[in-house]
Amino acid sequence: MVKARGGPIRVVVIDDSPTVRDMLSAILQNAQDVQVVGAGSNGEEALRLVNRLKPDVVTMDVRMPKMDGLEATRRIMREMPTRIIIVADSMMRADMDLTFEALKAGALTAIRKPGLQDPETCDKVVQAVRLMADVPVIHHWGRVERRVSSAEGRPPSPAKGDLKFDLRNSTRFADLRIIGIASSTGGPAALASVLGELPASFRLPILVAQHITPGFAVGLAEWLNTQTPLSVRTAGHGETPKPGTVLVAPDDYHLQVNLRGVVELVKEPPYKGLRPSANYLFRSLARAFGSRAIGIILTGMGDDGVEGLEAIHLSGGLTIAQDEEGCVVYGMPREAVARNAVDQVLTLDQIARTLSNWHVGQQGGAL
Repeated sequence: MVKARGGPIRVVVIDDSPTVRDMLSAILQNAQDVQVVGAGSNGEEALRLVNRLKPDVVTMDVRMPKMDGLEATRRIMREMPTRIIIVADSMMRADMDLTFEALKAGALTAIRKPGLQDPETCDKVVQAVRLMADVPVIHHWGRVERRVSSAEGRPPSPAKGDLKFDLRNSTRFADLRIIGIASSTGGPAALASVLGELPASFRLPILVAQHITPGFAVGLAEWLNTQTPLSVRTAGHGETPKPGTVLVAPDDYHLQVNLRGVVELVKEPPYKGLRPSANYLFRSLARAFGSRAIGIILTGMGDDGVEGLEAIHLSGGLTIAQDEEGCVVYGMPREAVARNAVDQVLTLDQIARTLSNWHVGQQGGAL
């Protein structure tokens, strides 16, 4: 498969291990549509190589001397935006935090470092490069980094008139019971943005189906738990979702609820290769909660979640899609809008404020 750009996908490989650099380079060079144009051992070399070679994609280690992959990602996305794939070696908490902070800073996805005796992970490296090579590149200008304590947070105060939809004024949604969120490429940062603005006393449970490389789901939940006052963890089979809790689909399981609202983790067939699939989650919320459910579809490739979101919409629940401008990839939201399965198209900030406004309205307060 040769890219429509008229040539191979040009890749720079960054890793402090010569063995890993050589292995990644060999894996990618064996793909006819990929060309490794440079390799480096730390973030400083990454900056120089990206500036000089203008590659299509960078594979980036996170833990390196001189400048780690997180800082390199931040600098690249501010100064010379390029598609970055984080290639993580360790599943340790510190490395997972670095990985997800790099995704928040603009890296597109994260994958496991391949092993010489593991052809499946080798194939996934090439697949990730091919998929990410077509993602539009956006600047990530300098942002104020912020961590949230577990203490109660004050809901954000929106500027007057800038919300397109206010749940406080809607009797239709006075009896909401649960929220489902679907996300894929760009999802970790989008989830952190929305969840980070909700108070610890938020009155609804939230279930998340995020497409992510196997091995990263626990790390995602632990990282998100540092980004929001809510309690975030991977979902457990048989548990009942509780208010103020975010349950993330674990690796390689579909997350859904039964008619009693109890979590079920199932190994049903993948949807277009995806497990978890947001369709399973959304369809189950439509069956169990109907008009009392909210379905939110965020940035991501493809159309996963669209059929399930349509089920929530038809059952009278509220459905929201992220706006095009804010998406890393406007695939899933675009398909949902095209299917007329969406009540509102909102920015991430507006999604968070819409939910916070409903929360405050249920408490009888005012922003």
